[in-house]
Amino acid sequence: MTGEFIRDAALLLSSGDLIADRRFAYAADYAARGDHHAAHDLLQQVLERVPAWAAAWFALGEACAALGKFDAACAAYERALAVAPHDALGAALKLAQFGAAPLPDTAPDAYVKRLFDDYAHRFETHLVGRLGYRGPQLLADAIARLRQTPFAQAIDLGCGTGLCGERFRADVGQLAGVDLSPRMIAQARAKHIYDRLDVADIETFLAGEAAGSADLVLAADVLVYIGDLRPLFAAAHRVLQRHGLFAFTAQTASRGFELGDDLRYAHAPGYIREVARESGLSLPLLEHAAARRGAGGDVAGLVAVLEK
Repeated sequence: MTGEFIRDAALLLSSGDLIADRRFAYAADYAARGDHHAAHDLLQQVLERVPAWAAAWFALGEACAALGKFDAACAAYERALAVAPHDALGAALKLAQFGAAPLPDTAPDAYVKRLFDDYAHRFETHLVGRLGYRGPQLLADAIARLRQTPFAQAIDLGCGTGLCGERFRADVGQLAGVDLSPRMIAQARAKHIYDRLDVADIETFLAGEAAGSADLVLAADVLVYIGDLRPLFAAAHRVLQRHGLFAFTAQTASRGFELGDDLRYAHAPGYIREVARESGLSLPLLEHAAARRGAGGDVAGLVAVLEK
């Protein structure tokens, strides 16, 4: 994990110091080979030259964590967050993971945008080809068990490159998509399957939609970046027509919402039922279903359909 982060950050970020950048790249090579001591030492050298480089502080935190130095890791993540409060690297999530800070209600927007801008060029080959991603099909199957009628206005939240849009295009009259990542939106636009595409966060996008304007809202593999579901469910309730459906996939937690080792949120079935009830949404379908594979096999997940 440490080496993968450093390689990605080296492609996206530069300190402005060529020597520091070169040592950062060497640290990536060592971390990729499992030599976290060497990576740690090189990153300390990097930070002597560029003490305000958030990527190097974050990478140092990863190296410390790999070496079992958790207090030092948290101190490094805190420095990364201090010099870059927008948190494109997800330092707040790492601090929460180690119990050094409260769990954020959502992943930072800058983190999600950076993650998927970097991932866009290999998103479909990796997610579908290697991880066996089947989120859109799970949603389609779940919805078909409840309703066969075509939908007039659908919104694809976190639409990415358009995998969900491709699956639902024939079933809806007007299809809108929204995503934080401009690079993902560019790939979705090239497919010519959406009637409207926007680069925005979900909450802002839904706030701009007319009340009762959609009869279907989709969120495939989106809730993994949202912890507290109350704002999202309330926004979905407002934008849905009466009897409109909100279908989504999620990862499974034992209670409430939790942050996993993969820095993705998971939600308990009981928590989803509770928030749906508070938001005025019924829950005609909630089942265990894996939307993708992980390192150890299928990732435990849920598929749900809520109705207004």
